[in-house]
Amino acid sequence: MSSERSLTVGIDVGGTFTDLLAIDSVSGVVKLAKVPTTVDNQAIGFMAALAQAGADPATLQAVVHGTTTTTNALLERKIARVGLITTKGFRDVLELGRRTRPQPYGLRGTFRPLIERELRLEVAERMDADGKVLIPLDEAAVEEATRKLLAQDCEAVVIHFLHSYINPTHERRAAEIVRGLWPNPYVTAGHAILSEYREYERGVTAAVNASVQPVLDRYLTRLRTELSAKGFDRDLLVMQGNGGTISSQLIAHAAVNTVMSGPASGVMAAAYTGRASGHPNLITYDMGGTSTDVGLIEDAVPQVSGELELEYAMPIHVPMVDVHTIGAGGGSIASVDSAGMLRVGPESAGARPGPICYGRGGMEPTITDANLVLGRLNPDRLLGVDHPVTLDHVRAIVLDKVGQRLGLDAEAAAAAILRIANDRMAGAIRLVSLSRGHDPRDFALFAFGGAGPLHATALARELAIPTVLVPARPGITNALGCVVADLRHDYVRTVNKPLSGLDDATVARIYAEQSTEGETTIGREGVPVRELRRVHTADMQFQGQSHILSVGVDRPDIGVAGLHKVFAAAYFRRFGIELAEIPPVLVNLHTAVIGVRPEISLAALAATERAPTLKAAQVGERRVWFTDGWRQTPVYAREKLPRDAVFEGPAILEQLDCTTVVEPGDRVRQDKLGNLLITVG
Repeated sequence: MSSERSLTVGIDVGGTFTDLLAIDSVSGVVKLAKVPTTVDNQAIGFMAALAQAGADPATLQAVVHGTTTTTNALLERKIARVGLITTKGFRDVLELGRRTRPQPYGLRGTFRPLIERELRLEVAERMDADGKVLIPLDEAAVEEATRKLLAQDCEAVVIHFLHSYINPTHERRAAEIVRGLWPNPYVTAGHAILSEYREYERGVTAAVNASVQPVLDRYLTRLRTELSAKGFDRDLLVMQGNGGTISSQLIAHAAVNTVMSGPASGVMAAAYTGRASGHPNLITYDMGGTSTDVGLIEDAVPQVSGELELEYAMPIHVPMVDVHTIGAGGGSIASVDSAGMLRVGPESAGARPGPICYGRGGMEPTITDANLVLGRLNPDRLLGVDHPVTLDHVRAIVLDKVGQRLGLDAEAAAAAILRIANDRMAGAIRLVSLSRGHDPRDFALFAFGGAGPLHATALARELAIPTVLVPARPGITNALGCVVADLRHDYVRTVNKPLSGLDDATVARIYAEQSTEGETTIGREGVPVRELRRVHTADMQFQGQSHILSVGVDRPDIGVAGLHKVFAAAYFRRFGIELAEIPPVLVNLHTAVIGVRPEISLAALAATERAPTLKAAQVGERRVWFTDGWRQTPVYAREKLPRDAVFEGPAILEQLDCTTVVEPGDRVRQDKLGNLLITVG
């Protein structure tokens, strides 16, 4: 029976492809699948990936799913109709925001709130900033507002009262009343999603949760039904934006936590791989078909932020792996604007019609097409091609749409497309490193995604990053992140008091309550874990400041004096100044409770039959364009490279899920886990 239940599957849905990685913890067998994403119903692509890999749902130990359902729903505004019940006089908070503008200069831009004004209703109630009741809750008004929202065909509702983070009594009672009348479970109480001060950010986060809750719940219910029909009788796990997993039975209540879960899974895989291979400091570079995501990992721990703004006026203040995303993927469209400037992205050809070379009717040149024209991709090894097109056909469209408008031939136009794309991606890496005080030379560049290794060495050279690490299966790294991710639940409690007004017991009590809540939740999920870990942090500032600095807390009984010490040290590291005369303020206390799942051996990913010599691993050669011109370049089957192979570029390494370009002068070797380590020349 154990052998039948030893296969763990990770399935990640991207903008272009749905990737599957399955690892058998007993035999070490690895199964892979890559199928086109079915945008209208991601469950179809999910089940197609299982079928392609030959993974019988009835024999699976665990299935972990990374989904873009909520992110896509928000960006495309394909969300539920939501109503709001809020404190009298505050229904416009979600629209007034923070006095920012869509465009920094000029009165341009548009803004559409998640909840329309006519669906934002007020009731009499009021707490002060200390949690004392100023105006009792008008329960009859709550009931009346609920009936009005139902009459206006609202599918979900948000209850958002002023200062509920410090005293949620009114929100809880209002939620009880609403649930007694509401025909479905889509009732969101703001404090239950984010127990943190600042009513605008807390309210928008709650509104985001309510708007995607029905969308996610329907999708996961449909997916569980299909898996169950195939014999899968365990709980489906879902990736969260914080890099952890959660039971699909629980996540619909906090659907906002799945926003940006796709990029998070890749970063978690990078951290896991970096820790195992001795490279704890990484800049992650994930280039897929639609976008590029970059992040930073220090000491094998991904940076986590609670201040994501998905788009203008949509702050989402729940913990998420800190990833910066730009619209530059393999399917990003290259065009010449009215001013004669070459632009690449953010518009994408997506999965349908896709790049020209996919043969699905695409007629706009993309980054993938440019790589093909320059010999960096093999037209015979492209995945997801419906009707093969000739290289001359691709070259002709690149010439027509870009080259002729810039006075360039097809090859020079393709090279220009790559140069613009690389410049945009290098800028994204600078944002997560140099702009935050990190020197890229102190990190290795972890390149993955279907297109990442095509561009990685060029970016590393541009940024003076000395080493590029390409994992064994770069094209399905996000699926690996699903497989290795632990269970994780994050909690925050606002204190917002000077340290001088607190005692050690208060700090220890809050941390203890958060830990207990997390442990209870993991116990309810019923997923086997090796151990429980707790990570504590604190948000602090000096009195009078608006900027918050997050500091690590090594133990829950740190006490007031300990918090003062770590904050002073962190502030000095960040700003190089001591402000001993200004009292510090404890704003928020955070706890992450992590259920560590059984380890996965990464060596299994590279367990393939190796050629005896480098020459035997070579499958051909072709002309490839590099910055110094065209070169006749050897092409190797990466999975056949000898373990001890060491060689210099130029070279092309091909495998099922991606192609790696090694620039002239770069030096390549493999480690014991099958990762490529490229020293940039």
